[in-house]
Amino acid sequence: MKKILVIGSTVVDVIITLEDHLPRTQEDVHVVRQKMSLGGCAYNTSDMIRHFGVPYTLFSPIGTGAYGDFVRTRLRERNIDTPIPTPDQDNGCCYCFIEKGGERTFISYHGAEYRFRREWFSLLNPEEIESVYICGLEIEEETGIHIVEWLEANPQLTVYFAPGPRINRISPDLLSRIFALHPILHLNEEEVCSYAAQHSSPEQESQAQNAAAETISSSDLRYRNTEMEQAVQYLYGLTGNTVIVTLGRHGSYYQSDSAAEYVEGFPAQQTDTIGAGDSHIGAVIACRHLGMSYRDAVRSANLAAAKVVETEGAQLSDESFAEISF
Repeated sequence: MKKILVIGSTVVDVIITLEDHLPRTQEDVHVVRQKMSLGGCAYNTSDMIRHFGVPYTLFSPIGTGAYGDFVRTRLRERNIDTPIPTPDQDNGCCYCFIEKGGERTFISYHGAEYRFRREWFSLLNPEEIESVYICGLEIEEETGIHIVEWLEANPQLTVYFAPGPRINRISPDLLSRIFALHPILHLNEEEVCSYAAQHSSPEQESQAQNAAAETISSSDLRYRNTEMEQAVQYLYGLTGNTVIVTLGRHGSYYQSDSAAEYVEGFPAQQTDTIGAGDSHIGAVIACRHLGMSYRDAVRSANLAAAKVVETEGAQLSDESFAEISF
């Protein structure tokens, strides 16, 4: 079986649980607890792929310094290796602030883990790879061009692109080149609406509105966001491929070439939302690799993400994953 290539960062998540809320300017707030764990969009995504038993390669630079040593040690404990040699630059970290209600706010210190070199891609054999995951943080860096150029040189690969909130900060020219690769897009509700609002013209909005109205019936829907549907239709027109949108407790919505539908969510007792989106896209990639339809893959991803939301931190233990009834 060919592998999934997961391109991106592995960082130290410094998880800080607050007594109540994020501080305002000059305010003093208390921390309930803090801990350090492995994190980063690529690592979180790859760990969910691992749970499904799908082979993958984590293509992630690991820098020097205390954070780099932490990452290398933890990956070694999990028997995970990355083919990239150690760059001579400190590894960064991500400060994850958890408010009382479980919502998270990130502050990232970017280091070696986000910066890719062109020569590293010669270490890969495209014939061993079926699909590739990329996210927005690495593409946004000045070295993101090296990732895009390698993908352009290998158009046979299926690309899953989870740009996150950075989609509006990526160079428009570079983003257009990624869209030309016909990636499967993965965003949340706010991200997809924000991008469409900033970039679509009135004429495109009208076309998307008409197209969205034809793709789905509002009957028997517990939740519907027509603005989001139109935004998805707009992005679908740019990429010509499936767009998946996570809707929190409402589940997900996707549009492919054959369907546009809402997929039910599952109740969860929210602990924090760290890694929920990464786990969702990881589950989608793994399930599609195993031959599932988009609807079944998204439903499985909704289940996995709900379990992550109930867990402190970004990853599930093997025992927690085994408890999910797919």
